[in-house]
Amino acid sequence: MNDQKLSTIITSPVISEKSTIASDTSNQFVFKVDKFATKPEIKKAVELMFNVEVAAVQVANMKGKTKRFGKIMGKRSDWKKAYVRLKPGHDIDFTGA
Repeated sequence: MNDQKLSTIITSPVISEKSTIASDTSNQFVFKVDKFATKPEIKKAVELMFNVEVAAVQVANMKGKTKRFGKIMGKRSDWKKAYVRLKPGHDIDFTGA
């Protein structure tokens, strides 16, 4: 898999209270990823983008909420969330842009 394809797999980091607790306690980081990405692709993409070693990847398919827009019922799009656990001694710093 080429580097250009790997760079499009990770969409954005998920910054929430739950993800912050996961990063502090168990060295896990949460990313919003492409809906069709596999665990090995996510692992390679994180290792390439952040120069870290990944120990494990867990994914969760998030279903979009059904929302009402006036009379019309709509639905937000589905997305995939990846929990990436890093090996000891590695860290990702999101504050340094």
